[in-house]
Amino acid sequence: MSKDYYKILGVDKSASKDEIKKSFRKLAHEHHPDKKTGNEEKFKEINEAFQILGDDTKRAQYDQYGSDFEQQGGFGGGMNWNDFMNSTRGQGGGFGGAGFDGIDLGDIFGDIFGGGRSSRREAKGQDIQVTVELTFREAIFGVEKEVRLTKNNPCKTCEGSGAEPGAGTETCGDCRGQGQVKRVQQTILGAMQTVATCPKCQGAGKIPKQACKSCNGRGVERSESKYNVKIPAGISDGEMIRLSGKGEAGGIGVHPGDLYIRVHAKKENGFERQDFDIFTEITISYPQAVLGDKVEIDTLEGKKKLVIPEGTTSGQKFKLKALGVPRLQRSGRGDQYVTVIIDVPKKVDRKTKKLLEDLREML
Repeated sequence: MSKDYYKILGVDKSASKDEIKKSFRKLAHEHHPDKKTGNEEKFKEINEAFQILGDDTKRAQYDQYGSDFEQQGGFGGGMNWNDFMNSTRGQGGGFGGAGFDGIDLGDIFGDIFGGGRSSRREAKGQDIQVTVELTFREAIFGVEKEVRLTKNNPCKTCEGSGAEPGAGTETCGDCRGQGQVKRVQQTILGAMQTVATCPKCQGAGKIPKQACKSCNGRGVERSESKYNVKIPAGISDGEMIRLSGKGEAGGIGVHPGDLYIRVHAKKENGFERQDFDIFTEITISYPQAVLGDKVEIDTLEGKKKLVIPEGTTSGQKFKLKALGVPRLQRSGRGDQYVTVIIDVPKKVDRKTKKLLEDLREML
């Protein structure tokens, strides 16, 4: 039965060679049999599809004759399963003519073992998260808050270099100034070479000739930091603001982490917020509902008049346009919705009762 290689790779028949390679990378990484979630049969199928569609000549033959043509020797060549698996495990079985030109399988499978063979990840200090308390209206209209915290900061004496002032630095002997060291790991796929940040210099490539006495050569010290944080109008409860590079200093050659400000907005009686809209209630009397009236209501902008039309029913909502919360991502504001509640007295005096009875007779 003819196989649909395009469907196997999840691409259209008009897909470019780059799109086919991109899809193969993703699927091969996902289904590699040496991963816990891998699927060898699916991986074989993906490999087979890419060997055909990744080669211009074989793809043209497949488009014309279908996959049955392969069973008759029409496609020819290619890489068998053992060759392919040996190559992904770094044991030879080259890729020439197999449709894998330009594909670095180290990139595809490298992070199964904690990073690619030649990738370099910059060292970074820890991120910090703090909570800032806001009133209901501060969250809606925006505010500037001062945030104080004690954390690791660059040493003031050596300015984070770890070297005693005037002593200078020298090339790290472990990495020879490269900031990286190569290691060979024995894995289930065989021997794999990885590149890691030099633990001695933390990637800086240099070390102090004489350690700073204030921080013992670490380049960091505990001290208080103060930041003025602008809280944008319209921010919601639980949202966070990131201050890049304002987290924990990590020491020599290590970039500082980030500081995350989590917002906790308090509630305010009489107002309920849903996204960028505000919901309130107003209680009116039965005569006001029947005859209509103009009543005073609370809004974020202060007191305003709301016209109650004749025949208003209990639970009816009125929209006050653009009296809601400022929108973060675009201009404008949400709306305010006012729900009318009609106050029906449980007890009435004789005069009122007589008037109501007369009204009932008239209706």
